[in-house]
Amino acid sequence: MTKIIMNGCNGHMGRTITRIADENDNVEIVAGIDLNGEKLSHYPVFKDLDDCDVEADVIIDFSSADAIDHLLDYCERTHMPAVICTTGLSDEQVQRVTEVASGTAMLRAANMSLGINTLFKLLESATNVLAPAGFDMEIVEKHHNRKVDAPSGTALALADVLKATAGVEHYYVYDRSKTREKRDKNEIGISAVRGGTIVGEHEVIFAGEDEVITIKHTAYSKAVFAKGAVEAAVFLAGKDKGLFDMQDVIASRI
Repeated sequence: MTKIIMNGCNGHMGRTITRIADENDNVEIVAGIDLNGEKLSHYPVFKDLDDCDVEADVIIDFSSADAIDHLLDYCERTHMPAVICTTGLSDEQVQRVTEVASGTAMLRAANMSLGINTLFKLLESATNVLAPAGFDMEIVEKHHNRKVDAPSGTALALADVLKATAGVEHYYVYDRSKTREKRDKNEIGISAVRGGTIVGEHEVIFAGEDEVITIKHTAYSKAVFAKGAVEAAVFLAGKDKGLFDMQDVIASRI
């Protein structure tokens, strides 16, 4: 049984992860951390990690970028493994995660969905074949109208897979309205759509001469991210140190 502390337990994702965990016989959320301290579930809730006196195997963090520094300090001091699901981290905070991972197990991913991370693997195979054949590569991502960052972190992660596989000469183009010129063969276009209640949709387009291949992932609810986070926590529990991502979780299941 993997015992989990849920950091950001009263947020929407925290409550979703709680529901998913309650349906899983292999995990248990034993404590929650949230600034308002309100108890919305069966486990005790603390306003601060330092106040939590409940033994656990791993932390799932779905809080905010503002709270990540305190979490990392706590993990470094206590050697508590953590699954970092919070997005929008600064370059300095990402570097800090890497530093903490030298002494404590850390898992961080731009997207916790098992499906989207399987898509990363598929893209490597497709890019190896299609990029040398001259196919243009484009990404279109769609999210709800409340999402602030654009393009999404997942879209950028997908683009990174395309670029790393196709070759370093490729570069990203976010807005073609400022220039009037023919598309360069090394461009990777990234377009963002915001509207309604779209949970998350990512489409990778390989456009060649007289044929188009589209690989697409659609999230219909945030439960897919919660399920991935719980799987990641089970994977990370018991590990002493190191920086992991969802590709490691998928590899452990193959």
